[in-house]
Amino acid sequence: MFFLRKMPSPSSIFSAYASVSASFLLFQTMFNQFLPNKAQQFIHSAFQYYLNLQFSSSVTLLIEETNGLTRNELFEASEVYLLTKITSTTAEKLKVSKGSKDQNLTTKFAECEQIFDSFGGMELKWRFNCQDSHKNWKSEDDRASERQWFELSFHKENRDKVLESYLPHILAKAEAIKKEKKVVKLYTLAQCSTYGVAKWEGINFQHPSNFNTLAMEPDMKQVIIEDLDRFVRRKEFYKKVGKAWKRGYLLYGPPGTGKSSLIAAIANYLKFDVYDLQLSDLNSDSYLRKVLLATSNRSILVIEDIDCSVDFTNSKQFQCVSGGSNSCEVQLTLSSLLNFIDGLWSSCGDERIIIFTTNHKDRLNPALLRPGRMDMHIHMSYCTIQGFRLLASNYLGINNHNELFSQIEGLMKTIEVTPAEVAEELMKSEDADFALSGLVNLLKRKRMEANSPDTKVEKSSGIDAVEAKRMKLDDVMRNSGTKINGRRVVRGQRR
Repeated sequence: MFFLRKMPSPSSIFSAYASVSASFLLFQTMFNQFLPNKAQQFIHSAFQYYLNLQFSSSVTLLIEETNGLTRNELFEASEVYLLTKITSTTAEKLKVSKGSKDQNLTTKFAECEQIFDSFGGMELKWRFNCQDSHKNWKSEDDRASERQWFELSFHKENRDKVLESYLPHILAKAEAIKKEKKVVKLYTLAQCSTYGVAKWEGINFQHPSNFNTLAMEPDMKQVIIEDLDRFVRRKEFYKKVGKAWKRGYLLYGPPGTGKSSLIAAIANYLKFDVYDLQLSDLNSDSYLRKVLLATSNRSILVIEDIDCSVDFTNSKQFQCVSGGSNSCEVQLTLSSLLNFIDGLWSSCGDERIIIFTTNHKDRLNPALLRPGRMDMHIHMSYCTIQGFRLLASNYLGINNHNELFSQIEGLMKTIEVTPAEVAEELMKSEDADFALSGLVNLLKRKRMEANSPDTKVEKSSGIDAVEAKRMKLDDVMRNSGTKINGRRVVRGQRR
């Protein structure tokens, strides 16, 4: 009876409820009308975070695609690792594609896809998220403004075990998978914007070139292979001497002498990804740094025809060579590129190769050519007799053809012809006699043009062919100290 006497009347209860409801509606109206959307979202997120912290028994880790200016290796490792879990999970939505040259289907995660995993008695849930970071405006390439991340959820009592055991397990497993199923990728820059995120887009690199098919002097090929092998096995050496683990190559020579084919052969030999960079696509030093830092380890950065993309005669600023209404105003400094090659920024990454190509070495700024920046200068010369024999074997399957072979080799001693020109003639027919006769005619036409009084012919230097070949090899190895045919080549001298 005492309890009943203390209970408020129904009218009092409804009155209090009405008062609280009216106050709540007034607060909600003021909250929605006077606070900006961002402030509302922040308060809602903070409140939700507080509730999760107080009442949730799970922890969620965010693994984003980028870590500041650099790539997040844990994100890439998670993607590789989780793709192996697709067949044994309840994945419901995936992206599947196949390129014209791909042998197998390519599978990627779709937005909001969930993957479940178990490790050491723990149950873990992964969720892939993707959103456009510039929803309020349209960029020239929307894919470059896309933000991706993984959410890893697990019971909070397993937090230390996840951080100390599970995530290192993913990194090691992904590295093993990539080594076993390594597919070389060719990357190109997706967007050129000072305010955008540096984004590379890759496809499978399926260039068939290798050192066995490369029309180059055998001695020079051996020198390059030995230099590459020495570079990849000397991680501790570079660390001991205090140098960034990188190597620079300058490929120079006339067009059609195989510079691009040599790059492809190096990539296929080392299984390094290739990043093809056009400097004229960039418009600031800061964006250049973002682009270079977004490249991965064990990769090759290629800047082809560097004398054509930008003007290096001005040491303070690059001048954009390519014209057109869509060309951007280039404001890059030479010092910014040099700083990445051998300055402080060069230490941001390991086991990287930088390759410049040019048709005119004399047009480059000398600051680019010194040792430590371009460690090896490789002269890609005209086709030699040995190069012709290799091409004839590759294209026609023959090693000798008596009369035509001797005729071609005799002409090649005095006529300059590029490997590309020789290959083009050999491709014109499967009949060896027809193809070789075409090459003979090409060489004879070149000889007539060279002897024509209307043609300016460069005079011979008087150096015989054997000595010229030896000097070119020595020029390659001036900075490496490698033995060639038992001779040790030292910078500035031969002995």
